[in-house]
Amino acid sequence: MQTLPIRLSPGEDLRTAIEAAVRGANCRAAFVLSGIGSLSSAGLRFAGAKQPRRLTGDMEILSLSGTVAFNGTGQGARSSSHLHMALSTATGEVLGGHVAPGCTVRTTAEVLLALLPEWEFSREPDAATGYQELEITKRDLQSGDRHKP
Repeated sequence: MQTLPIRLSPGEDLRTAIEAAVRGANCRAAFVLSGIGSLSSAGLRFAGAKQPRRLTGDMEILSLSGTVAFNGTGQGARSSSHLHMALSTATGEVLGGHVAPGCTVRTTAEVLLALLPEWEFSREPDAATGYQELEITKRDLQSGDRHKP
């Protein structure tokens, strides 16, 4: 495991920037170990909801965690990340859920990533849950061979 601390600047999209950092490290699997900062807009999808709730205004990131992953290779790789976040609004209301696109950094976001270069994460349909669930594959960095642990 390798760690990668990143600091995001005002106006950056939280999810996009985290995924770009992992891709930039030539990695296909990572965990967000911690994340704090502030947002000016956010999208959180609550448990069981079909669409995210859009929030605007001054918000603090109280916690951020999850997996960062890509299905496919090269430019055709698509995100299959799964991030959760707890936010506090300017009035102190605390909300949490799945991180949707469109979470805009207000002043800063400080994120610590754990890179797992010998692993690949993807999302595959799971008959038991009815959702796309995490699939874990180990790859040999020398040969490129892959196998499920």
